[in-house]
Amino acid sequence: MFNRTETPLLTFRGPWGVPIEIAPSFLLLALVFVGFAPSQHGLIFFGIVAVSILLHELGHAWGALVQGQPVRRIVLWGGGGFCERHRAATPRETELIVAMGPLTNLALWAVGSLIGGAIVDPYYATGAEAAWYIGWYVELFATTNLVLFALNLLPVQPLDGGKLLHLGLGRVIDAGRATRITGAVGLVLAVLWVPAMIGAWLTWGYALLFIPSIAAHYAMMRDRAWSY
Repeated sequence: MFNRTETPLLTFRGPWGVPIEIAPSFLLLALVFVGFAPSQHGLIFFGIVAVSILLHELGHAWGALVQGQPVRRIVLWGGGGFCERHRAATPRETELIVAMGPLTNLALWAVGSLIGGAIVDPYYATGAEAAWYIGWYVELFATTNLVLFALNLLPVQPLDGGKLLHLGLGRVIDAGRATRITGAVGLVLAVLWVPAMIGAWLTWGYALLFIPSIAAHYAMMRDRAWSY
């Protein structure tokens, strides 16, 4: 989890005046990408991932601001990013706030795929290598956002899918049962996560550094509070 005492390396104003902070651990994420692909391709891919994460968090911020919920900051750190509000939202408000992150990634995938295909297809036939590379990177941006969309909808905490599952269950059953069911579903996935990542590494040569907390999901299954 993010260390909230971590002093940001850089702070700047983003859209709607929202402060955006770059934590020191975010540089470690950059080193991981460069280490796996020690060339300009590693840096470009890290830039694609960083921009995609930032836009995802800006989607959350928009979902808050459009409902009159002020946003305190957006933080990019080694585990990804998060959008912090000044005050708690109602469950109905939270649904839109949470959903807007993955929906932003889905929209970026759709637009990126159209633009990338429009660049790559004609230039591949003519042999214009530079233009082809630009189109290829745009398509990589689109694919990255599709992966982030799918990943964030996995029903584990603290991913958006886990939050949406909890909120959705809260619409039809009491809060205690919603917490227990969400914890049980997340616990199963958290237990399977490590062997799944080992399998991904052996099969494709990469794996996610993020590991959902078994203890947190067990606590939820025992009907202990979980905040987001």
